[in-house]
Amino acid sequence: MKPITFHPLYMTRVWGGRSLESIYQRDLPDSQPYGESWEITDRQGEQSLVSSGDFAGKTLHELWKNHREEIFGEGLTGDRFPLLIKILDARDDLSIQVHPPKEVAAGLGGDPKTEMWYIAGRDPDAQLYIGLKNGTTRETFENSLIDGTVEEQVHAVQPEPGESIFIPSGRLHAIGAGFLIYEIQQNSDTTYRVFDWNRMDLDGTPRDLHIKESMASIDFEDFEPGMDTPNGHTLASCEYFVVDQYDLKAGDTIANQGDRFSIITVVSGEITFGKDQSFQTGDFFILPRGTASLKASNETKILQTSIPS
Repeated sequence: MKPITFHPLYMTRVWGGRSLESIYQRDLPDSQPYGESWEITDRQGEQSLVSSGDFAGKTLHELWKNHREEIFGEGLTGDRFPLLIKILDARDDLSIQVHPPKEVAAGLGGDPKTEMWYIAGRDPDAQLYIGLKNGTTRETFENSLIDGTVEEQVHAVQPEPGESIFIPSGRLHAIGAGFLIYEIQQNSDTTYRVFDWNRMDLDGTPRDLHIKESMASIDFEDFEPGMDTPNGHTLASCEYFVVDQYDLKAGDTIANQGDRFSIITVVSGEITFGKDQSFQTGDFFILPRGTASLKASNETKILQTSIPS
């Protein structure tokens, strides 16, 4: 089988920009700010469509439902493809937010969401907000919501391109202005905004906040986490996904590990499959089970995302 590529879904966001156009030469639908490109998604209202090849025009859900073992491998369960892959273009600060842990998500009417961020690019001095500052308590955090000083309670870091961080459900977080990020996450779209810098939405109305749900979800013992240190090739590993990074030289090859599919993200360089498929920086695709190796055309950095057995 050949690698399977999809049409991206572009999402307007009040904090978005045009980097998808200027950096990746994407054709954006109009002149609005686009903050997210959903590269691989199987949600009821957001479906990835195969862009070429034998499955052209089919949705990811159709592949998952009708060709699961053939494309993805054995032993995979669930009604929908379990991962959601995005590019985030943050030109303004995102809201300070949290995703509900699985032990409280159902009671709040949401879905748990664990994710990881890979820093594809950043402006000088751009900051991520991750976890709480030492000494923050539930009481001091609640008071900061009243007096508008939430930023003083949240830990900030300044990562370098190529660094990554794992964000389990319950970790307070926000992306600051000036980042281009690859996000790999559970197939969930539940986000609780606890503070949004007093900002208006694109239609001029205040953005909804979810104070009650956020306070029930925040891990108030998560103090000052740093960016992750890779474990060999592995950047992130949990029950939902494993993300490995490989630095390839011209002529090096890469294939699936084991008898399941993987998702390939080209961070930089170029990688090819046979004579008729070539993938460059910012490309995402599914490498079906049993597919032959990909070959690097030059110095190439990729992420390979898989589901643990």
